[in-house]
Amino acid sequence: MSILESLGIILLIVTSHGEMDNGKPTGLWLEEFAVPYEIFTEAGYEVVIASPKGGVGPVDPRSLPEKPTEAEEKAIELLQNTIALADLSKEDYDAVFFAGGHGTMFDFPNDENVQKIVSAFFKDNKPIAFVCHGPAALVGAITEAGEPVAKGRKLTGFTNSEEDAVNLTDQMPFLLETELKKQGAMFTSVANFQPFIVVDENVVTGQNPPSSKPAAEALLKLLEEK
Repeated sequence: MSILESLGIILLIVTSHGEMDNGKPTGLWLEEFAVPYEIFTEAGYEVVIASPKGGVGPVDPRSLPEKPTEAEEKAIELLQNTIALADLSKEDYDAVFFAGGHGTMFDFPNDENVQKIVSAFFKDNKPIAFVCHGPAALVGAITEAGEPVAKGRKLTGFTNSEEDAVNLTDQMPFLLETELKKQGAMFTSVANFQPFIVVDENVVTGQNPPSSKPAAEALLKLLEEK
């Protein structure tokens, strides 16, 4: 499908960070890319895949199934050649979706181009979504007034309890739930690893990997309403 034939263009951003400070591999959680990509393309949208550094988008090996589905195999193939955020064309993207994975905790908060995209979408009130650790992209972004974009927003994301459950609390540079609350977000959640999303005006957040599907569907709904 060409861009001219599509309903619009969705920017899907993944992490470039593939290793934790202790040397253990990390990266994108595959479900959080594969599921939204399939939903967006089946709905008729063109999807542009990008990452802070471009090139291969590292996939957390813990998220790789023993027998990948056709959609998962395609997703892995697509992640071999992501566009660097700094090299994005000046296309007017209709929406952006930040996939999660523990790798995002290391590069999203400090990446200038991530911050620019988040701040611009908030400023223009355009549909923007984050799932699981994807809201780490909110941590470094500020408004024109110099305030955190998360301040006063109803949000969710991977919780402190879920981080404890996967035994990675001590391996993270910060705890996502704690940091978003510090920045003034109205953070809510449900039981560990249950699907849950929050929609606040143009912003969609999903709590964990099982929230990938409802988060992607909620983003499409926002696009349809516009």
